[in-house]
Amino acid sequence: MKTASILFLFFFSYHLSAQEISIIPKPVSTNLKLSSKPYQIDANSKITYSSPSLMDASIFLKDYLQKYFKLYLVTPDLPQKENTINLILDQNLGPQKDTYLLDINSKGITITGNSDAAVFYGVQTLIQLLPTQTDQTKIKVPAITITDYPRFDYRGMHLDVSRHFFDVAFIKKYIDYLALHKMNYFHWHLTDDHGWRIEIKKYPKLTEIGAWRDGSIIGLWPGVGNENIKYEVLPKEIRITPKDAKIKTDGIRYGGFYTQEQIKEVIAYAAKRYVTIIPEIEMPAHSMALLAAYPELGTEPGKKYEVAQTWGMMNKYNNVLQPTEKTFKFLEDVLTEVMALFPSPYIHIGGDEGSKVWWRSSEVSQQLMKDNNLKDESALQSYFIHRIEKFVNRKGKTIIGWDEILDGGLAPNAIVMSWRGEKGGIAAAQQSHKVIMTPEEKLYFNHKQFMQEDSLTANKYLPLASVYNYEPVPSVLTPDQAAYVWGAQGNLWSEYIANPAKVEYMIFPRLDALSEMLWTPKAQRNYNDFLRRMKTQYRRYDLMGITYSKKYLEN
Repeated sequence: MKTASILFLFFFSYHLSAQEISIIPKPVSTNLKLSSKPYQIDANSKITYSSPSLMDASIFLKDYLQKYFKLYLVTPDLPQKENTINLILDQNLGPQKDTYLLDINSKGITITGNSDAAVFYGVQTLIQLLPTQTDQTKIKVPAITITDYPRFDYRGMHLDVSRHFFDVAFIKKYIDYLALHKMNYFHWHLTDDHGWRIEIKKYPKLTEIGAWRDGSIIGLWPGVGNENIKYEVLPKEIRITPKDAKIKTDGIRYGGFYTQEQIKEVIAYAAKRYVTIIPEIEMPAHSMALLAAYPELGTEPGKKYEVAQTWGMMNKYNNVLQPTEKTFKFLEDVLTEVMALFPSPYIHIGGDEGSKVWWRSSEVSQQLMKDNNLKDESALQSYFIHRIEKFVNRKGKTIIGWDEILDGGLAPNAIVMSWRGEKGGIAAAQQSHKVIMTPEEKLYFNHKQFMQEDSLTANKYLPLASVYNYEPVPSVLTPDQAAYVWGAQGNLWSEYIANPAKVEYMIFPRLDALSEMLWTPKAQRNYNDFLRRMKTQYRRYDLMGITYSKKYLEN
């Protein structure tokens, strides 16, 4: 009877340990070693690596242990047998891309990966096995074997720095948040109507003028004081125009930009975390900051444009670039500097929300359409995107665009981000083009998390469960077509997000749901189990000083 009680306590203790395994995103396979003691990390432990290419992963782990546990571990470059955390590169491990094997026993920890990134992802998993309290000089890590790899190759997160600007220090933090969740692409939205945020040496007025606006809209669009404005719906347009009205703003000059040296610094930082940065340079619309600096590229000769102060897509503020040879030369010069900075093989060129009314009323645009046998303004949009794509392709890069680049005919090599629902993504996949799913109703993190929010947000609702339960591969696609769904991305537009704490509040914990949706096999996802594991993740956020919504803890 006594033996039976001991066995019950033994298995019960390991059952509790299993409940404490709260890794996000959930690994493919997790097996606790019931007969093995935990490994204890202490001041005598070492971190080793089998290849110089794994040094970044080893330094990341060393820095984490030093920052949160005051453990200063030695990092020799050759694997050792005992009391070590060994990082090993084995390109023959598993057929899946970025597979890692994490093995922990009483003598040490081994993380083996078939790529440098895979080993880094194994390090992130190990970090989630560490305690969330720092008052320990000896850290016990459960004996466990984890085999893991991602479901999708593209696991992305976006940040708009045009409406509100975030400094280099916070951009690095944002990249760390992506790394913690095994995300591998950062879509950096650098230009828009409301501010040009990247230094272009050939065209200094882009930042001298385009990086600054004379005020920002007050309150939820269309803003305080505009309740009685009459709006006119333009033919075949979604845009609205205020008649004889002045938009009320706070009148505070606002702006900022990144120098090219700062851009290089951020890129290098992200590379050490296996995050590829995709820059976005908006065209032909969302270009008011550009036109404020170089008005000769607009559709209205002699017009003095202003950097937009209102978030809404009002005609007063949403002019487009005139598709002339002068404009294309300007954009090629800009993109040449951008592509020289960013090693990413992908450049995002926007292509969304272009009001065709400007080209329709422009003699130059209409003549260009006649000269090139373009039947309508959608065909002119396609002509514009094709021109840019050919140039980018000649530089060895690939363009990404919002799903409006499908209008008038998709550029031959373009990748589509489907934001107006899934229709554009489905069409692109059926045309054998890579697709990144980012539908507004499922993956726009600027939408409120709760029906009643404590602060101003975009006036749409995106609860945590909707993110978690989203399936990026539409059921209408055949297996061959589904293979073109590269992955998905969460978007964070910053109209109502003016500081880093608000950014964190808006993405956490929805970033956790996004990461698991993109990493974990579909059949293994379980929302209730995810909520259970999030309880440990919240404690880790407290440890790291991250702002998140406490409302989820009330459930």
